[in-house]
Amino acid sequence: MAALRGPARRLLPGGLAGLGLPPRRYRYRYKKKWAGTASKNSATRLALQNFDMNYSVQFGSLWPSIRVSLLSEQKYGALVNNFSDANRVSRELELLNAVDFVYESQKAAWHVQWDSPVEGMRGEETAPQETHSEQLSVEQTQTPASLSMSISPNIRCYTFSKGDVSRFPPARPDALGTLGYYLLDAASLLPVLALNVQPGDLVLDLCAAPGGKTLALLQTGCCRHLAANDISASRSNRLCRVLCSYVPKDISADVRITSWDGRNWGDLEGNTYNRVLVDVPCTTDRHSVMEEDNNIFSRMRSKERQTLPMLQMQLLLAGLLAARPGGEVVYSTCSLSQLQNEYVVERAVEVAETEYNISVHVEDLSYFRRLFQDTFSFFADCRLGELVLPHLTANFGPMYFCKLRREQ
Repeated sequence: MAALRGPARRLLPGGLAGLGLPPRRYRYRYKKKWAGTASKNSATRLALQNFDMNYSVQFGSLWPSIRVSLLSEQKYGALVNNFSDANRVSRELELLNAVDFVYESQKAAWHVQWDSPVEGMRGEETAPQETHSEQLSVEQTQTPASLSMSISPNIRCYTFSKGDVSRFPPARPDALGTLGYYLLDAASLLPVLALNVQPGDLVLDLCAAPGGKTLALLQTGCCRHLAANDISASRSNRLCRVLCSYVPKDISADVRITSWDGRNWGDLEGNTYNRVLVDVPCTTDRHSVMEEDNNIFSRMRSKERQTLPMLQMQLLLAGLLAARPGGEVVYSTCSLSQLQNEYVVERAVEVAETEYNISVHVEDLSYFRRLFQDTFSFFADCRLGELVLPHLTANFGPMYFCKLRREQ
């Protein structure tokens, strides 16, 4: 019997049954019961389990509302492309009953009584306010006029009002092939607005791809030079395609696109930039609970996920080193995690001071809650920076952003 192998065995009449042996049961490559087991260990399921365990503690009674919102359809904004016929595009968006939330927020700021407590102007979904003055030495004497001048200029982004789940149609190219607006999570513009880019600034976007924030920086018309970097060559190529679709060649030619390791930027171009945006890789919470593709909670990426806070801290530190004395840095993620948000900021500030003798001042951004409370749902208890929470009536975010200034 041992000599009967391969084709010889198949030539026996009745196969193995012809020798009086029971037929061999072959295991198929994929069984239905195995498929059922695999789905329980999917990356999205692992992400949701992780968030349930951690965010239920971090957010308490707010977590069920945030959870439902993360699992629901995301809301978008339309960033107007100032390099197209912007006035025509704006009129078309207004016909859809969308409003420019940046302009409307600044206009409303003049009617706000600034002596009223912040918590009185919050939505019901937020927790009681904990003032930043208890943790930081920051100035909180912003007037309506100074607020209007504390954000990057010339940015127009249209959104539908709270509770309106309408969707924007795809942008159409004009006669020159330039697209009129860029669809993105409107909350992702807040870090760019917080950067407060001014005319003549040298600007670095340290983790630039896929390109929405880079495009928004160009809309300000203030960048004397813009360096856009992303370590991934494929993502950098996507950034190039975005710029080709929205920005004239003479403007995009002034954008330097690189694919370097951002952690080394302090050695490459230290003490150089007026403004630095550090929008770091993170757990991308909304994507992690909705999409299996490229999900950081897949088992093969567990080590990458565990080392994220260290990578984030190194990138923020590099951004601080790249800024010139007096320069400003905005750190941002699309995660709800304190480990990736406040704790990274605290650690980077500590390392900058102890290892590089650089003093860093964390700015107060509570005025963003006042300016944009009609568009976004903010978390009240951020110790540093601001956090936009997903909410069914305004399903943007999550988006965390914190502004730091390198002292002279």
